[in-house]
Amino acid sequence: MSNDNPEINCELAVIGTGMAGVAAAMFASNRGVSTVQVGLTSEIIFASGLIDLMGVHPIADGKTWENPWEAIDALIHDIPKHPFARINKDDIHKALEEFLVFMNDAGLPYCRHKNRNAKMIMPVGTVKHTCCVPKIMWNGVLALEKKSPCLLIDIRGFRGFSARQITETLKASWPALRNARISFPNTEYLEEVYTEPIARSLALSENRKALAQIVIPHVKDAVMIGFPAIFGINDSVKIYRDLQDLIGVPIFEIPTMPPSITGLRIKEAFETQLPKKGVRLLLQKKVLNVHPNKDGFVLDIGGPDTEYTVNAKGVILASGRFLGRGLHADRKQIRESIFDLPVFQVGERKKWHSQNFLDPKGHSINMAGLEIDNMFRPLDSSGKPAFKTLFAAGSILAHQDWMRMKCGSGLAIASAFAAVNAFKEQVKNPRSKDLALICPSKGLPDTLG
Repeated sequence: MSNDNPEINCELAVIGTGMAGVAAAMFASNRGVSTVQVGLTSEIIFASGLIDLMGVHPIADGKTWENPWEAIDALIHDIPKHPFARINKDDIHKALEEFLVFMNDAGLPYCRHKNRNAKMIMPVGTVKHTCCVPKIMWNGVLALEKKSPCLLIDIRGFRGFSARQITETLKASWPALRNARISFPNTEYLEEVYTEPIARSLALSENRKALAQIVIPHVKDAVMIGFPAIFGINDSVKIYRDLQDLIGVPIFEIPTMPPSITGLRIKEAFETQLPKKGVRLLLQKKVLNVHPNKDGFVLDIGGPDTEYTVNAKGVILASGRFLGRGLHADRKQIRESIFDLPVFQVGERKKWHSQNFLDPKGHSINMAGLEIDNMFRPLDSSGKPAFKTLFAAGSILAHQDWMRMKCGSGLAIASAFAAVNAFKEQVKNPRSKDLALICPSKGLPDTLG
């Protein structure tokens, strides 16, 4: 072994840094599993910060659900191969609770209703059914429910958010909603202002005071004020509370169009907290090659050349779909990018998409992904687990359209929980009949996963 390629031994390697990947690393570390996480910049930077559990089913009807648990029951009845069908409700509850405890400890607390979805304003005026809402957005849920006199703030030059459009879209059902346009402190002469610099600038108390003084003349009869999501990154709750005290009226954030500060907050929270829990992070690195052996897997990590060799008893594949590079589509088929696992897909390429881009039924390609067993192990072409200790979680799983079903974060968290627990069980009670699965005869390709 070259000194240039240090060797790392661990029990579990997590591939992917999206919501499923970070949740898997967190669940594993909570269970005392030595963990290495590897991946490139992920889809998590596009996250709204909301945690959807189940919001829409059937997709074609666009039916929204007040109770996400009833929605899951209906979904499982209609789509028995959906990943939620392989997780009992108690485990979904436990996964969500454990995740929310972590987020609270990381300084990103959440609020929710008991057994019903909240309704949250989105940046173009639509209303979304979601399970858990960041605390600094929760007043927006309450304002929408009560239709309280409310002011929404637009910032000149700010892209990806329009208080005016939100007001116009919702005015029929919310006549007490209005908007005001301001210049953010020290940006008066800029044609465009960007989310991250604004958010980071609010870490300074003088900038918070200046923003409050600009907003106060517009308050008038408003009993709540909504802002685009700009309340800092690592200290968002402190900034939120300080601004609220300075303005003298309850305030809240509204998600902006991605990429957003809300996703960056989650990303930085996990990158800060996971190492404290013993997780070894190999960020901005690729899995270049995987070698199965009798003890598990050897992974070559780096980019473009091998920089680390990771020996792991098991792997959780949470590499996402196309944006996360977990799946790759060529002119004939969809393939999984690291282990070359078979991918569920509907027929030939011309059947992957509907002719209508906005088809309410969605596109069949959105249901593509890995078939799994009840332990969340990907299946090979014969329908058996491809490897004894390879598990999958998140959007790479087949038979779910997380974006249209509004179940993305909930599915990522619950499937990561199930995969980690299955790994623990498999290592604790290995079954002799599965031993042949460790070293299949088929070789693995070089990859860019």
